[in-house]
Amino acid sequence: MNENTLTDHTRKYPRKITLSDGRDVEIKLMTGEHTDLMLAFARSLPEEDLLFLRVDITEPDVVADWVEKLDRGFMTSIVALDGENLVAYATIQRDPTRWTRRVGEIRVNVAPSLRRLGLGRNLIAQVFDLARSLGLKKLMANMTLDQRAAQAAFRRLGFTPEAVLADFVEDRSAQLRDLVIMTYDVDGLSADAGEPLRVD
Repeated sequence: MNENTLTDHTRKYPRKITLSDGRDVEIKLMTGEHTDLMLAFARSLPEEDLLFLRVDITEPDVVADWVEKLDRGFMTSIVALDGENLVAYATIQRDPTRWTRRVGEIRVNVAPSLRRLGLGRNLIAQVFDLARSLGLKKLMANMTLDQRAAQAAFRRLGFTPEAVLADFVEDRSAQLRDLVIMTYDVDGLSADAGEPLRVD
């Protein structure tokens, strides 16, 4: 992202946060300088985690496309650094088309060794603030039906299941899986919004 396009909110980076185990990690806006660190992070993830990623971020071309979207303003991403290692990221992807330009999709991933320490929740809270500074009205998170822990985490943050799409995605092992779409209304539901879907 070009320095001239940064909002006042994103100028708060870099910043440090303290995890529940006492360690400090640094949060930065993601740029092309983080390409190699992102690839190393992705390739360190267990295969089970990689199965559920929308795109294969272990591939250099995929991360290069990610960086291009950052530069063009279609995505805003923050990364967490533990020393020299990238250990987590959170991102908002936006669609420039008129109908959905106020909707952002959230993606979050944390290294297994740093889960349950408050890092993921902290990153999502920062993403919420970024979403407001970008003028977004609705946030969306997509995951497979069998990602129960992820669904529970987003429920705790106030996300509501909106739809389940059968056999909608194919994982890295070519297995079809149901997709759950969860949303969060930044300013509250509109008067004509439908009843939330229950996914038990």
